Amino acid sequence: MESLDLINAITRLAVDAGDEILRIYQSDFAVQAKDDNSPLTEADLAAHRCILAGLAALTPDVPVISEESAIAPHAERRRWQRHWLVDPLDGTREFVKRNGEFTVNIALIENGAPIAGVVHAPALKLTYTAARGLGSFKGLRAERAAIRTRPLPARPRFLVSRSHRDPKLDAFLSRMPMHDADSIGSSLKFCRVAEGSGDLYPRLGPTSEWDTAAAQCVLEVAGGAVLKLPEFSALDYNGKDSILNPEFIAVGDLGTDWRALLG
Repeated sequence: MESLDLINAITRLAVDAGDEILRIYQSDFAVQAKDDNSPLTEADLAAHRCILAGLAALTPDVPVISEESAIAPHAERRRWQRHWLVDPLDGTREFVKRNGEFTVNIALIENGAPIAGVVHAPALKLTYTAARGLGSFKGLRAERAAIRTRPLPARPRFLVSRSHRDPKLDAFLSRMPMHDADSIGSSLKFCRVAEGSGDLYPRLGPTSEWDTAAAQCVLEVAGGAVLKLPEFSALDYNGKDSILNPEFIAVGDLGTDWRALLG
């Protein structure tokens, strides 16, 4: 399947899942707690079912990892050359707060790296798509426009988590040069860096691989990077037993010596 056809297909899936989410968003929905005390709603599950059915029809031989399904053992996963990585509803806390800052994330991983991805924010009517060799874009179909990261300005803009800010992040920010900071939910922070309206997204708390893959593709194809800390190497996927990511920074300007800037 050509990259554009693939992107169009998974974008349709993300939009369909977003419609399922909005249907529940507009109702009096219930909130459950997972084993890790993170919230779960019927919208998470409805989007999950929608995406898995669509991917099974689109690429029946490509395995899928979704936040809302059991994860295959790494002994099996490490044999996969390609797999889908899905967060049906990223930012459930923002969904519960009804602030609109939640996304549907679908990424295709090949040999440990995201090669195609879509980030769809249904309540905000925002969609970001990317594929290696094709480009990184904002918008749907006729409104789709290419996006690029920007050079680091004299006063950079940092993007920080709306619901996961903690003293460790505050200490990190206090050591940084003068900057502005915006609090935003879900994977939208990566996309803001990708489109050139932000410069750095530091994440010093836990995330899972499905939280980052699609938006990492959007950012990398737009000219940025997602770098593991402390080694400053690219964030990769499916290389270990755990599905948890290390600490990382998402950056826009690859001409900046981020290791030196961050001390």
